[in-house]
Amino acid sequence: MYFGIIPLILLFIFLFSYWKDPRRMINGLLFNMFVCSFLLFCFIVSFSSDLYLLRMAVVIPLIALFLLIPFAIIALMFGLFLNARVLMKREGRRLANSLTLLVAIGILLFILLPIINPASLFSSHLQPIFAGVSLITFYFFIHLSNFLSAYFLYQFNRPKYNQDFIIVLGSGLINDKVPPLLASRIQKAIDFYHRQAAVGTPPTIIFSGGQGSDENLPEAEAMQRYAIEKGIPIEHTLQENRSVNTYQNMLFSKQIMDNIKQGEAYNSIFTTNNFHLFRAGIYARLAGLKSQGIGSKTAFYYWPNAMIREYVAIVVLERKRHMKLIAPIIIITILLALFSFFLV
Repeated sequence: MYFGIIPLILLFIFLFSYWKDPRRMINGLLFNMFVCSFLLFCFIVSFSSDLYLLRMAVVIPLIALFLLIPFAIIALMFGLFLNARVLMKREGRRLANSLTLLVAIGILLFILLPIINPASLFSSHLQPIFAGVSLITFYFFIHLSNFLSAYFLYQFNRPKYNQDFIIVLGSGLINDKVPPLLASRIQKAIDFYHRQAAVGTPPTIIFSGGQGSDENLPEAEAMQRYAIEKGIPIEHTLQENRSVNTYQNMLFSKQIMDNIKQGEAYNSIFTTNNFHLFRAGIYARLAGLKSQGIGSKTAFYYWPNAMIREYVAIVVLERKRHMKLIAPIIIITILLALFSFFLV
């Protein structure tokens, strides 16, 4: 039973990594490694035991899980098709709103691949390229699993009521007004403000967002007005009205806080929608902020498409790291295909 030490070690490594900084993708990898090693440990213990009931307690759930996976994939595909229909009906037919539709089509093609067997339609010399594509697909499946685990784990982050600043991240105005999505971010900050004010010194809320090309005023100004109408004293608010993306939200807000504190240590958090929380945390770390985030709820029909968009953004953000692994695979598979074509 020495194998039981492995999941225990992985658990401690994960807990230390999460405690040190919950905004890192490696937390998802460490958590998944712990879960897999723990399940393997349970499997080994059950089959090394003489107790029949203990064996069945492990074997039956594993068989049920194995049988349910195909049905879960099909259910996911139909769910995404339905979600795409609802989303485009409510939010409009735009590319940004069609991501769930594209993923659903991708899952459908994945289901049909064993039936179509596209590799058989091409020359056998291209087999290495198909193998390379499969390897890259598997890599991104693992990466997606790590992202989802890191994302869900970050939702458990609970900042203390000792903050000096709350950064509210902008998301765009509609007709120069605060739309519901942005309003939920502001309300999350207002709720935290009142809870902290009830037990200590109220924080200063920094509304972060510049003026878009289709807007007549900076987003930060509209956000500040909204919060003041909700009862937040104007002297407890500040505007950061230069930023045009999340990284600049964090960077320019940090400059404001640094200027106010003049080298003194301070605590800060940020608010955004829950689907955007983890990526915003990454940008906060890149900007040099120790800020952790709290997320406001998002309409369920909007969440799947937003999560896909967040994952794509994470992949783009880490594109150099991905290319270091993908580029050699592409080069090797092309060389093997050429070698097969010319020498076989």
